[in-house]
Amino acid sequence: MWILSTVLLLIFFGSAWIGSRKLFFIDRLTPPLVLNSLLGLLAFFTLLIIANSFGLFPQTVAAPFMMGVYTVIGGFFFGYAFRLYKERTKAGNILYQNRSFWIDHAPNLLAAAIIVFGLYRTSILIDLPVTGIRITSGLSLIGFGLSTWTLKPVPEFRTDSVLILDRSISWPDVVSWHWQSEEVLAIEFMAGSVDHVKRIKQFTTAVSAADRKEVEMVLKSKMDDFADERREKLFNGEKTNH
Repeated sequence: MWILSTVLLLIFFGSAWIGSRKLFFIDRLTPPLVLNSLLGLLAFFTLLIIANSFGLFPQTVAAPFMMGVYTVIGGFFFGYAFRLYKERTKAGNILYQNRSFWIDHAPNLLAAAIIVFGLYRTSILIDLPVTGIRITSGLSLIGFGLSTWTLKPVPEFRTDSVLILDRSISWPDVVSWHWQSEEVLAIEFMAGSVDHVKRIKQFTTAVSAADRKEVEMVLKSKMDDFADERREKLFNGEKTNH
């Protein structure tokens, strides 16, 4: 048992390290990618069920395997939640964020419910026997709940950067902004690089008419504060391209 526990612990820390790195971004998830991934997982577990029914995947192997799967999921989400927390603390104080019950409280209530259910699933607080499957599956739910708690559904304009989902955009990387409509704001920013050439991407967000002037003041102020750094980044990108 101690060998299995050691292996699971190593798997947990390894997957947590992967989750804490900037290797995964939500805006890279496309509908075909998500659908194909779900179909692949469904086919994989269907094969495992068939193998189990023929005795090729016995319970003695299935239980440690599922514990490993839950550990990978839990470790990744714990690391992902830690990454989001670090991004939020590094970004500084909030200057503007679109606020409402569904934005501020509903996601947190959902996250709290998932965390509580994860604790219940571990059986630590109830009379059911504590097993490896229950512990690892409960930890995976707790990790997912923590990442849901730290992930905000709307952009946060902060003192040092703009946070959009799990991506942090420093103010020097914000190229421009404009109103697509009365309550839809579009922001263009530099993201990553290909052969040292920056790519320009765009995201849009809804802003209530009452907050329009506040958002404009924040954007104008930050665009002016980081104008020199922005110009240098754009100039270096053009220079490298030539």
